[in-house]
Amino acid sequence: MMVCEYKPGLEGIPAAQSSISYVDGQKGILEYRGIRIEELAEKSTFLETAYLLIWGKLPSKEELETFEHEVRYHRRIKYRIRDMMKCFPESGHPMDALQASAAALGLFYSLRDLHNPVYIRDSVVRLIATIPTMVAAFQLMRKGNDPVRPRDDLDYSANFLYMLDEREPDPLMARIFDICLILQVEHTMNASTFSARVTASTLTDPYAVVASAVGTLGGPLHGGANEEVIQMLEKIGSVENVRPYIEDCLQSKSKIMGFGHRVYKVKDPRAIILQNLAEQLFEKFGHDKFYDIAQEMELVVEEKLGSKGIYPNIDFYSGLVYRKMGIPTDLFTPIFAIARVAGWLAHWKEQLAENRIFRPTQVYNGLHEITYTPIDKR
Repeated sequence: MMVCEYKPGLEGIPAAQSSISYVDGQKGILEYRGIRIEELAEKSTFLETAYLLIWGKLPSKEELETFEHEVRYHRRIKYRIRDMMKCFPESGHPMDALQASAAALGLFYSLRDLHNPVYIRDSVVRLIATIPTMVAAFQLMRKGNDPVRPRDDLDYSANFLYMLDEREPDPLMARIFDICLILQVEHTMNASTFSARVTASTLTDPYAVVASAVGTLGGPLHGGANEEVIQMLEKIGSVENVRPYIEDCLQSKSKIMGFGHRVYKVKDPRAIILQNLAEQLFEKFGHDKFYDIAQEMELVVEEKLGSKGIYPNIDFYSGLVYRKMGIPTDLFTPIFAIARVAGWLAHWKEQLAENRIFRPTQVYNGLHEITYTPIDKR
């Protein structure tokens, strides 16, 4: 009998072949369909990038306009989903609300016509369009307010920010938010994407695929890390406390949130872009003292752990950007999901093309030949 080598977390074991994105962790390179993330962040939009990932090419002007129009048309959510969300507890985490709402959306579109390109396109459009509306709606309803209706005259990112407080966002803020979505939309075989592909391999509907991925993204070792970065910065409180805090973490072998990555052994290229975006926000809307703490942390961590390839990841600066936009901390991870849904759908579509259900093996380390003990003798 062949003995399989056990790798905790499947580290380094290929789970699929994919042409969607590429990472070189030693050189700090991230590409979507062969295009560097730096170029997309500078020149593209979120919806154009989503189209690139899902359909494998940059859209023509007409294709992009059609896609944008379709997304605008499908932004509103069913009133029954809205009524369901009103029953969610106010203390519930927005990621849990989003997971339940995404799954519920599938109840209204239960036909699984996975070989029909029209069904696939409609599902892609509907999920990309409604996920932001669900996040914004729960944010307002948990405060006892009615959700804000989407505005068809606003682009994707500006509309989401508008739905949070019914105020049209500053153009710079809307553009920076759009870039943040581009940075978070896809990142190879991460935990939530793997979850999406495993679910997709059973040939269930795309709403279940997204709901399973949302549940995976919510953990603090994945998408939830950006929330914990802000909590960490608040706990540190001042630049003077940075070094003692890090030294205490090293001594106790505690994780320093926002640092280190399973793939990158240099500074995450997305973190570099996010740091620049944060500085643009601070220049126009005022400085944030937590940025000073973050900069000092980066210096001390590089001094202590740089030789081990521990540098800031995307979570370290994304929370500072969202905080400056006035976005509540517990919405950081749902915003991650707003972006990543397009990446999950790209993998869903790719999985369908040459599907084989995932069925990994295991290394059994339990007992054998144990005799059953009757209940009265236990």
